[in-house]
Parts: sequence; structure tokens; C-alpha cells
Amino acid sequence: MITRRTLLSSAAAAFALPAIPRRVWASTTLDLGGLRIDTLSDGNLVLPGDFILGGMPQEEMSAIVARYGLPTDTLRPPCNVTLLRDGSHTVLFDVGAGPDFQDSAGLLPEALDSLGLAPGDVTHVLFTHAHPDHLWGLLDDFDEPLFPNAALMIGRAEFDYWMDPATLDSIGEARTSFAVGAARRLEAVADNLRLLEDGEEALAGVAALLTPGHTPGHMAYEIRAGADSVMVVGDAIGNHHVAFERPDWASGSDQDPATAAATRSALLDRLASGQTRLVGFHLPGGGIGRAERTGSGFRFVEEA
Repeated sequence: MITRRTLLSSAAAAFALPAIPRRVWASTTLDLGGLRIDTLSDGNLVLPGDFILGGMPQEEMSAIVARYGLPTDTLRPPCNVTLLRDGSHTVLFDVGAGPDFQDSAGLLPEALDSLGLAPGDVTHVLFTHAHPDHLWGLLDDFDEPLFPNAALMIGRAEFDYWMDPATLDSIGEARTSFAVGAARRLEAVADNLRLLEDGEEALAGVAALLTPGHTPGHMAYEIRAGADSVMVVGDAIGNHHVAFERPDWASGSDQDPATAAATRSALLDRLASGQTRLVGFHLPGGGIGRAERTGSGFRFVEEA
């Protein structure tokens, strides 16, 4: 099908300068029992530090963040979109920010192109949640679906929350645009959207797990291949510093901070106990690694 998007993309390609080097976006690759998992960079966010760090014990928090060589006034977390390929399916977990959120993000189409893939090659998209940096890449500049051949899945509780008109009045002024943007995009694809329950198998070997708090219906996805597994955690574990060292602390980025802290603590305990690899949307080095226990909490160990 020819759309305005494909026509403009073809025209742009015709006048592209061949001397410009291709940027490599695949951050990390993991072979899981014959499954290939890549993390693709959608760019990064630029956030005021208080959005994540506000409300925490400031002296302790500052000491933790300083150990990672990070400032506390402005944070620039990476955005890692997970790509799963098994020879038959090409599956994305979230779709990045698209063109309408922040200029530093929305680079997923370039990342796919670096692997020789086009949006039309994607067969399934599984959403962890409907915040802008995870959902807004669903539509292009012309509000056309960017992944026209993909079956789409999201948690039922997440869908119901964002489609409820009362959410707009209860979410708070700072996140009003989140609610408007999520409802518009989910409504646009509602006829092609499968709603998942906690524990449901989204695809063979891929189980959806309710991990609420960051948003009411946030889902993580456990990918299994024989005895091996990896957990796509989305924003249930939102950073590699305070979220690991003090998972019990409330974070301003979570819509229900107390529930999110309980979810985060339980999830890290599960991952560390089982030595299960994880993929975090905002974790460094492509986001693939493990949670390792420390004396009082956990630390993120990047996949070698």
C-alpha cells in the first residue's frame, strides 16, 4: 500500500547523499536458545532530575547518583527497544517515542534500517505500557500506523486506564498530554489490538506479567527458550542507579509510587534469585544484563 509516508520516504531516499555514513543503532545482541534478541536505540530522553529523583532522601540519593558519575539536575536516559526474531516472527517490545515527543528520541525507524528491516517487516508489537516514549512511535507524521502488518498487544488494565475519560481529569496537569496522546493512538489501532491478562501467553514462549505502579497496567514480558529466559521489564525498573540500590524508594516518574516500589522490589528479588537476564528500556549499554544482590539492595551488571 502506498501512503504519503512511503512516497515522501522514497523521494527523500532518491536525494540522499551516499557519502553520509550509516549510523549503527543495534546496541546489544543476545542469543537465547536460537532466538535472537537485539536492543535498538530510539535515542534518549532529556528529563529534569526531579521527575525521577524528586521526593527521595536527597543526601542519600545524591551520593548514589554521584557514584555513577551522573548529575541530579538533568538526566538523559537511553531508550532501548527490544527486537525478538525466531525465524518466523519479528517482534518489537514497545515502539519508541515517534516524531511528536522529544527531538532526542524517535529514532527507531533508523535503528531498524541498520539491521536491514523496515516497519512493514514487523509481525507483532507488544507494549509494556502507554507512556509517550513507549507508544507514540505507533503512528507516523501523518497519523498512519507505522507498522501496518503487525498484530498489536497491550495489557487489558493498561488499555482500560488510558481509554477511560476519567483518566484525563485524574492524571495531573503534568501528564495531561500523556493521556490525550495515549488515547488517540490506542483508539486509532483498537480494531487490531489484543488485550492481555496477567500470566497470559502473548506468543509461544512469551508470557505477559502484570507489573503495576509505573502505570496501572504495566506489563513485563518473560521470553523463554528451553531452560533459559530473559525478562523485558520496560519501566518497572526505570534506571540503573537508585532503582537498583534502593528499589523501595518512591520515584516521581511512577504514577503510583508506592505500588511501583513494591513491584520493583519483588521483581528484582525474582530476577536476582533466578539469575534471569533482563532488558530494561532505560538501562545503559543497550539494557541487557542481570540484577545482582549487594549488601542492602541490588546492582545492574551489564551483559558482557
